[in-house]
Amino acid sequence: MNDLRPDASAAPALRRLLDLLASGAATEDFADVLADARRRGAPAAVLSEIDDATWQALRVHRTLRQHRRREAELTALFDTAGDLAASRDLDTVLQAIVRRARLLLGTDTAYLTLPDEAAGDTYMRVTDGSVSVLFQTLRLSLGDGLGGLVAQTARPYATPDYRADERFHHTGTIDAGVLDEGLVAIIGVPLLLGGRVIGVLFAADRSPRAFSPDEVALLCSLAAHAAIALDTAKSLADTRAALAELNSANELIRAHSAAVQRAEQGHDRLTDLVLRGAEVPDVAAAVAALLGGEIAVLDTEGEPLAGRAGPAEGLAEAVAASRTEGRSVRHREDWVCAVLAGQEPLGALVLRGRPGLEDADRRLFERASVVTALLLLLRRSVAETENRVRGELLADLLTAPDRDPAGLTARGRRLGVDLGRPHLVLVAEPAGAPGTAATDRGRLAGAAGRYLFGSRGISAEHGEAVVLLLPDDGPTAGGGAGSGSGSAGGGAGGAAGAAAAQQAAELAAERLARLAGFPVTVGAGRPAAGPVALAASYAEGLRCVRALRVLGRAGDGASARALGFLGVLLGDGHDVDGFVGAALGPLLDYDARRGTELVRTLRAYFDCGGSLTRAKDELHVHVNTVVQRLDRVEVLLGRDWNHPERSLELQLALRLQLLAGG
Repeated sequence: MNDLRPDASAAPALRRLLDLLASGAATEDFADVLADARRRGAPAAVLSEIDDATWQALRVHRTLRQHRRREAELTALFDTAGDLAASRDLDTVLQAIVRRARLLLGTDTAYLTLPDEAAGDTYMRVTDGSVSVLFQTLRLSLGDGLGGLVAQTARPYATPDYRADERFHHTGTIDAGVLDEGLVAIIGVPLLLGGRVIGVLFAADRSPRAFSPDEVALLCSLAAHAAIALDTAKSLADTRAALAELNSANELIRAHSAAVQRAEQGHDRLTDLVLRGAEVPDVAAAVAALLGGEIAVLDTEGEPLAGRAGPAEGLAEAVAASRTEGRSVRHREDWVCAVLAGQEPLGALVLRGRPGLEDADRRLFERASVVTALLLLLRRSVAETENRVRGELLADLLTAPDRDPAGLTARGRRLGVDLGRPHLVLVAEPAGAPGTAATDRGRLAGAAGRYLFGSRGISAEHGEAVVLLLPDDGPTAGGGAGSGSGSAGGGAGGAAGAAAAQQAAELAAERLARLAGFPVTVGAGRPAAGPVALAASYAEGLRCVRALRVLGRAGDGASARALGFLGVLLGDGHDVDGFVGAALGPLLDYDARRGTELVRTLRAYFDCGGSLTRAKDELHVHVNTVVQRLDRVEVLLGRDWNHPERSLELQLALRLQLLAGG
């Protein structure tokens, strides 16, 4: 590579940065490029360009590394599902699950304990990564250690330093085994079957470590697979014992075996759907075909993700009961099973048309909830990753929309966001008490992600608020070209667009408040297209939020158009031109196109106290001309133009236009 002389360009350094990205080099190597250029005496402008390029390269490097980690996690989950589908040997399946737990969480070791009912204690069933014979042969009394707490509460527990954690009942035997293995950080999750803990799955590190909620959820999913494997193995063992001991009940045993086989085939079919990248409606259709009923998949708020919602009365109580019992429950003539990731609720499955459900079919129904939970977790992980990337686009759009509108539009198109099409911009702020803004804003950002889950909208934190960008597919929003020069439409279409913005703001305020757990104030700008117009719509929505706060309407949703002149008076920007355009736009356009004097006639009418006679003298026209012009005003503005509230807005708009020299 040529040396960087004082008059050289930054191209060699940029090529080197690209080479580092392509080769997957370490983060530290990127800083060497700038240091090398500085040593060679590169000009300040070149150094600045290399510095900017290095920062961008590090962002790309970090994103690629996150994608590789997520890909590794998803591959491991799919491999686990494949092991369940391909193997009937319990030891093989459990060993694969424990190995995948260690791989997914990146821990030094993983292990699984099962209760020994005959001995009255718990023993190590499978370990992976263990080097201590004492630890591998460890037997624990019921209720002791971290595993005992997990088994007693049926909830996951994690500790960054087991030896110093006083939440657990320490014993000499357990502490000796943990010390001999060198373990420090430990996480344990229960294996649940019918509301009963049948074992505990652990992952552990030999150094202090805090486990994230995503890691807990992933380990819970693997624990659910382990419980399914144990349940299937037990069913098969029971069947074999029955065949050997009860020859006289051959027909009954054959029926039971067929039911178990059907459950296995159903599980294999569901697993195959997951491996082929199926969506939630595909799983619902497969389960409905297997069980001969109608399946609906609902989200945490009871809204259908697949199938129809059906009657909501008593459904929330049934879902809560299923979550508590850890299995499906009867709800009138239907069956309900909570969809969980550990203890986190993700939704529910509802089975209709099968009042009587045999045990095997019931287990299949419950296994379908586990598969659905896995799919929803995967979809949520992918959606969160995509929303982070799209959120960066939204933040750049709001920060500097006119710097490179065409570039922003092209970048959005690559991410599946067509900024050239009309969008609604919603600005949401927590309406909580002072001092909780930062915490509440983080929760609000998460709620916005869940609110937009499954849609084409994007969200991002920006300033003191959370901004949501939603496609406006209706015919009411105008807009310019994808170059970013567009603006929101006016006239009748603009009025209808404002109504859509008002409706969207009210709905978002209600839904976000439920998801976040506290009141949320939402302001909506007018529908717009193109980066520049969208940024202007954001500013309008922000002013609307602040106007709502001043009006004492924190927790409400509204558009600037809905606030009328109050939005102009109370908003930070005092958008006089926008208010005048919204109020008088149709008349101004009509006068400009046809050379008429509708605006002047309306001003004279109001100045004369609504007297047609005085208005015609003021205008020096016949009274019939005044009447005809006011009829045209009614056509353009609507029949309520002379009602007190609308009349006040029109008079204010006329006065503002006059003061502005219009």
